[in-house]
Amino acid sequence: MVSAPTRSTIFRLINAAQHTACPCHGCRAVNHTHAPLAFHQLRKLATPVNAIEKEYAFEVLPGCRPIMFGEGVTREVGMDLKNLKARKVGVFTDPVVAKLKPMQTAIESLQSQQDLPFEIFDQVVTEPTEESWQRAIDWARKHDFSHFLAVGGGSVIDTAKAANLFTVYKDADLMNFVNAPVGKGLPIDKSLRPLIAVPTTAGTGSETTGAAIFDVTSRAFKTGIANRALKPVLGIVDTANTETCPTEVHISAGLDVLFHSLESYTAIPLAASFAGIGFGNAGVHLCHGMSYPISGLNKRGPKYKHPGYEVEHPIIPHGISVALTGPAVFQFTAPSSPDRHREALAIFNSTTVTDPSITSIPDSEIGAHLYESIARFLDGLDVPRGLRAVGYTKDDVPKLVDGTIPQRRVLDLAPNIGDVAGEDGREHLTRILEASMEY
Repeated sequence: MVSAPTRSTIFRLINAAQHTACPCHGCRAVNHTHAPLAFHQLRKLATPVNAIEKEYAFEVLPGCRPIMFGEGVTREVGMDLKNLKARKVGVFTDPVVAKLKPMQTAIESLQSQQDLPFEIFDQVVTEPTEESWQRAIDWARKHDFSHFLAVGGGSVIDTAKAANLFTVYKDADLMNFVNAPVGKGLPIDKSLRPLIAVPTTAGTGSETTGAAIFDVTSRAFKTGIANRALKPVLGIVDTANTETCPTEVHISAGLDVLFHSLESYTAIPLAASFAGIGFGNAGVHLCHGMSYPISGLNKRGPKYKHPGYEVEHPIIPHGISVALTGPAVFQFTAPSSPDRHREALAIFNSTTVTDPSITSIPDSEIGAHLYESIARFLDGLDVPRGLRAVGYTKDDVPKLVDGTIPQRRVLDLAPNIGDVAGEDGREHLTRILEASMEY
């Protein structure tokens, strides 16, 4: 019986995604003799990526924003806003965080500054929808905010980003900037107001990104807006702010980080080349792409409500929705880069890639072993054992596929899935979702 990975082994996996000597799939550090067998799985699993001529010339676009890290740094947010010459601040949080210490500390800091007026919107919805975004936007448009402050998890920070955007674009429709093909995907060519983000969870990393995600309830899946203009000017990462998180929220946030790392590490070669800079830049693919309809369809379908979340509506938290397909996804992607998946398997099995129990596995069987190891790891965290455990049935698979197909921004990074919007993509996604029903 292989024991569940420890905190240190999971850190090794994330660290591998961030510090890779040569992250290109075409650079194989270890030569295994079983690669040709993987070609027999082309119609069921990801296509192996052949060695390619490596390209090392690339441009890192500017836009990195500062992060202030440390225990108690939330107490400085008032001074930070004053230094930014804030005239009036729009503060965003949710009904739960509004009662907790992180928000109390932030408000005390704002009140400590002279001539720094602010208004509070404390009705952000966890896993926001277009309706909840619109309420936040309408509220922000009524005020003349010069700056914004978000105190909460990814839902709060993303809602503040949207309110900021549509305060500047006062007459724009919500779908104008939403990623195509769901929305129009119009460019953002105006400067937004400065936003400071104070995360109270440690999963989405929204304080560092230009992405904002919401649930399109009319279509039963998530989508979002992705543009560097949305990035907060400052992220305040206060280690004391996660002390109020329930265990289930910690687990969900951690799973988001873990699978973001795994997806980035196994993405197509161009995307994976950015893994040495940071897995946030390398992007995500299938787990996240399928998580959007898994979470969205739940509100009108299974109506599953995950424990530990103080909300009135059905919810499959983001990290959980990402993890549910994890075993099947990485079984599918294994043939595209057996060496990377072999390394992930070693970490999940609490050993090294040179261990005979790992080196003896043929490339063609790495995916099956990784499936079992990830499933065992999730089971150890009491994550629901597949889609059936949260209320989905095989009859729901076509709807989940339909909700995944529009997620081109992330699906296009999946290793050689073929024509994502055509029969190739539908066939692969169907197989993955069916294999994710239970494990």
